[in-house]
Amino acid sequence: MHNQVYLNGRFLPQNEAHVSVMDRGFLFADGVYEVIPVYGGRLFRLQEHLQRLHNSLAAIEINSPLNDSQWEDILHKLMAQYPGQDQSVYVQITRGADSKRDHSINPHLTPTVFCSTSPLSDSRTAAVRKGIRAITLDDNRWTRCDIKAIALLANVLLKQEASRRNALEAILLRDGKAQEGSASNLFIVTDGLLITPPTGNCLLSGVTRDLILQLADEQDIRYQESDVSLPQLQQADEIWLTSSTREIMPVTFLDDKAVGNAAPGALWHIMMQHYQHYKALFIAGEVD
Repeated sequence: MHNQVYLNGRFLPQNEAHVSVMDRGFLFADGVYEVIPVYGGRLFRLQEHLQRLHNSLAAIEINSPLNDSQWEDILHKLMAQYPGQDQSVYVQITRGADSKRDHSINPHLTPTVFCSTSPLSDSRTAAVRKGIRAITLDDNRWTRCDIKAIALLANVLLKQEASRRNALEAILLRDGKAQEGSASNLFIVTDGLLITPPTGNCLLSGVTRDLILQLADEQDIRYQESDVSLPQLQQADEIWLTSSTREIMPVTFLDDKAVGNAAPGALWHIMMQHYQHYKALFIAGEVD
């Protein structure tokens, strides 16, 4: 059952999975998605990911085609392809296929549901833990970045510009304030205080971001959710970028200038210990 995907009620080989050219996901990027890591055969923070999926669906006026237990059943069947391996599960829902290309929404369409999974590479995570390069760019995305939409062309181009400049990620600035990365959330550390921009329409509330705040609270690490100006970002002792599959990435160079001593910082090491301990408890079934 290798390279199997789920599409509209069926499990089938990936090369046999096809959607209509009239699907609004293809024509308009009219849909949403989630990425869920799998550790020790368990879907990490599943309820938080499903809640964000439901929030995104509600924001674009699509009724969720499946309930939580149905989602869990589908994803577990896909995960069985790679027993014992950490994985990245992808879920995408579009509004579905119509009979014609029309911007107006047909309320009677059946959503297209697609899910797949692939193994996570240990080396990929290990590499980013040594520190990454990031650049700053103007945030030219739309103003509903709180929706995890599949319309990611702006993110793709921003990420490409970062790659062109020998960086892994771009930190996006809007009205002089740092929002997030092109595919990650942002944290800075200043004088021992952990700071992350507050959630709102211009950035996505990350599941990993929220877990880090939870762990900071539990471990009495000082933190706050507040705006991060460009000077604050440039003068930070530490900069982190977080995502579900890359966890907590320390930024060691920003716009070709060293962050701190150009190595992962002290608080990053502490948080990574807490994060990995939480994962170990999760794999052991001691936390959800």
